[in-house]
Amino acid sequence: MKIRPMFEGRFASRILLSAALAAGSFTFTPVGFAQAAPAAATPAASPRDIVGIWQGTLHVAAINKDLRIVNKISKDDKGELKVMDYSIDQQGGGIAANKASFEDGVLKYSIDPISGKYEGKISADGKTIAGTWTQGGGSLPLNLDRATPDTAWVIPEPPKPMPADANPGFDVATVKPSTPGAQGKGFGFRGRHFITFNTNVNDLIAFAYSMHSKQIVGAPDWFGTDLFDIDGVPDVEGQPSLKQMGLMVQKLLTDRFKLAFHRDQKELSVYIITLAPGGPKMAKTTAAPNDPQGFGFRGLGDLNVRNMNMKEFSSWMQSGVMDKPVVDQTGLTDKYDFTLKWTPDDSQFAQFRGAGAVPTPPADEANAPPSLYTAVQEQIGLKMGPGKAPDDVIVIDQVEKPSAN
Repeated sequence: MKIRPMFEGRFASRILLSAALAAGSFTFTPVGFAQAAPAAATPAASPRDIVGIWQGTLHVAAINKDLRIVNKISKDDKGELKVMDYSIDQQGGGIAANKASFEDGVLKYSIDPISGKYEGKISADGKTIAGTWTQGGGSLPLNLDRATPDTAWVIPEPPKPMPADANPGFDVATVKPSTPGAQGKGFGFRGRHFITFNTNVNDLIAFAYSMHSKQIVGAPDWFGTDLFDIDGVPDVEGQPSLKQMGLMVQKLLTDRFKLAFHRDQKELSVYIITLAPGGPKMAKTTAAPNDPQGFGFRGLGDLNVRNMNMKEFSSWMQSGVMDKPVVDQTGLTDKYDFTLKWTPDDSQFAQFRGAGAVPTPPADEANAPPSLYTAVQEQIGLKMGPGKAPDDVIVIDQVEKPSAN
């Protein structure tokens, strides 16, 4: 499942597929791994030459959907194999494989940001590959055909970004009570439509203002209990950034919920993130300055972060994971790509438990990941622990339940 916009800049992401494979369910996501793909030549079919365009259909029974997959395979100046993987029915850009090899007729590649990997055997005539796609603890057959310029599927262009100086709102938006018993919770985009489902006002304020519910003072009880689905179209063309999405929700809260508040500061119980001895273990992002950011879960405690600095990471952790605000005191200003795997305790993901999320192993299982606090230090070179710190709060002056559409 995805928490908050676990955004990929698009709605149907490959990370969601892992949830479908593991849990037989499909929920919203949102982290954009769009990268430019080099043009791949189409050589004569040979079982010894893997370079070219390969395509096939992945049938995901859990969501009753066929996904067309295209692999553009090339070699760099050093002769190293490169794979760009496209799921062209999911509206995203290509994802570069972290590792790729072709030995003894067997193609293997892995895509770490989505915990995916492929292995397949090329046929004797060099025209097909019989293989398996594995992601999120599940596997599906994926057989590929060598494409020619005439047979290759068209890869859609990813949505163009909204102008960086745009201050968008909604051209039109509906706000409706969520369907009782509906599974999941999330924010994201489907085509031109910005969508939330099973979101309460605490969630909306967290998304719009990067505030934890414990930073909201004077809120009525229904802030945390009444659930809403929102469907709106931005009043500016293009795919908004996370910051622009927050501006849109701010305006919707004012217009439809009549929200008014003032800001203050209070000393709060918080979690503080600092540097661990030895310094950070995260890789600086490979994303371009205007590429989408990502904060997405393949299951509770199985996190992928893309193109975020530590202040942004802290904001997302407090909004979707922790039971108290999270304060960044690392002093780091670079943006990073990393994964983080841990076994959640009862204080984490409280708003998502029982909402169709992919479970993590019980803490007493031999292969269970460590606690969050151990994982943060061992895996990304930071420390996270409780403390007291002055922090921003918003004090509610006025709010109303939204009127019927």
